[in-house]
Amino acid sequence: MRITGLGHASVLIETAHGAVLTDPWVNPAYFGSWFPFPDNSELDWDRFGAADYLFVSHLHRDHFDPEHLAKHVSKKTTVLLPDFPTSELEDALRECGFTSFVKPPNGEPVEVDGLQVMIQSLTSPTDGPIGDSSLWLYDGEQRVLNQNDARPSELSAFTELGPIDGYLVQFSGAIWFPMVYELPARAKQALGSSKRERQFDRTLRYIEEARARFVFPMAGPPCFLDEELWGFNDIFGDESNIFPDQTVYLRWLDQHGHDEGRLLLPGTRARLDEPTCPLEHPFDPSSIYASDETKAAYLRQVQARRTPEVDAAKAAWAHPEVDVLAEISKWFTPLLEEAEHIASGIDGGIRLTCEDEQRGDVDVLIDFAAREVRAYDGVKVRYRFRTRRAYVEQLIFEHEIDWVNSLFLSCRFSAQRIGPYNEFVYVFFKCLSEERLNYAEGWFAEQNAVEAAETITLDGWDLQRRCPHLKADLSRFGSIDDGVLTCQMHGWKWRLTDGKCLTSVGHDLRCAPAGDPVPGEPILPVNHAPELRGQHEMEEDAASA
Repeated sequence: MRITGLGHASVLIETAHGAVLTDPWVNPAYFGSWFPFPDNSELDWDRFGAADYLFVSHLHRDHFDPEHLAKHVSKKTTVLLPDFPTSELEDALRECGFTSFVKPPNGEPVEVDGLQVMIQSLTSPTDGPIGDSSLWLYDGEQRVLNQNDARPSELSAFTELGPIDGYLVQFSGAIWFPMVYELPARAKQALGSSKRERQFDRTLRYIEEARARFVFPMAGPPCFLDEELWGFNDIFGDESNIFPDQTVYLRWLDQHGHDEGRLLLPGTRARLDEPTCPLEHPFDPSSIYASDETKAAYLRQVQARRTPEVDAAKAAWAHPEVDVLAEISKWFTPLLEEAEHIASGIDGGIRLTCEDEQRGDVDVLIDFAAREVRAYDGVKVRYRFRTRRAYVEQLIFEHEIDWVNSLFLSCRFSAQRIGPYNEFVYVFFKCLSEERLNYAEGWFAEQNAVEAAETITLDGWDLQRRCPHLKADLSRFGSIDDGVLTCQMHGWKWRLTDGKCLTSVGHDLRCAPAGDPVPGEPILPVNHAPELRGQHEMEEDAASA
């Protein structure tokens, strides 16, 4: 088995029973903000696109590039399709011209013309755009696990199938937090450092569970070529930057006693079928990674070559004919009327300011208590977003049903909040269609009805085994310090004296000092009167936000 890196989360996996192309992404994503790093636009994509199988893990646009798929990937290829609760991914791939699909049952290995395939799909409303997935392959010689952005609570479903030879795992940031928040620079730096440390620690936990012969850091980071976003690139010696590159992570991994990491550049071939997994790089990695100055010079070269793509897109974003307030009201009001759990979880208003110096601002209030959209009238709100009017006009023009997978990941906005992170805010903005909203509402209703009954003892506390957030096993991912439980899966925290979630609204924990009775009533992940804390906790990664 051989693995060829194709940039970001994309690889070509050559097996004894055919070649599998994963998540090919080339074109700028999220309002032209993200580009693959290193640049992969000059690869021979027609050759790689002739693969036998295509796997697209989810609909985030740094994994799903419809323009590229339509132009460069053979329509004779067979799509290995995750078993998601909606047909959105399949529908989008059919629009690109694909007609042959194999959809294995979720978490079950199947044979496809001699190749063993298992796809594990994560299906909560906070997993990608209503779903994310991992791909496991076995060709009778080697096993590969491509986890990309997915965050399973454990890897036992894969490790029980035999030793993993190659493990591809996401390690770098994929989020807008804390950069877009209107906070003092020192606070942003502290939050960024904490997030970077946490994302490295989480990946290390996965690596130690997978016990793979070789590890390939993947699915990041992007680079930012637009001058107004240039400061997000990790080229300034800033250890709070949440977009570290592969070499930074590989050095950190080596410092933590792991030498199995391997660097995949666009075009690098890794010989997984040989004992030491030798690499064939298409160019000297030091030409990019020798220093921050070298990396910056490389990015300037890519910027000169690819910026015209963004400039062309920017020219089309403004739509003066769109009545922003009227169109948002017409679109969102029916959704608000159906959003029982989401509206209860937000329990207030979101102020959206669409700014334009020449044409004037449009200031919108999305009121989840009154279930209506109206002009902002001075009412106090916990959550506020500011962005350019042209971006919102483009979202309305395209009827973009997932603003997380467009505006928010672009980082072309600023945000304020009073109190802790509230996942219901971002769930709403990724569910701007009746189908998505109804799925999310049904999922929350199901979670509310299920009690996490099993109890564990951890550092003198009895508590429910499964994390109230996304059901991670707290016997593995939980740690307690000074009366606060942290789930290392996503960094969420609980105060053990009363089970109160400190990271987000709701999601309280059943817990008690060891030996005391543990409350048996289910705790609902919806708080109708959330406490205002005035603190800024860590926000979810976009892969699961």
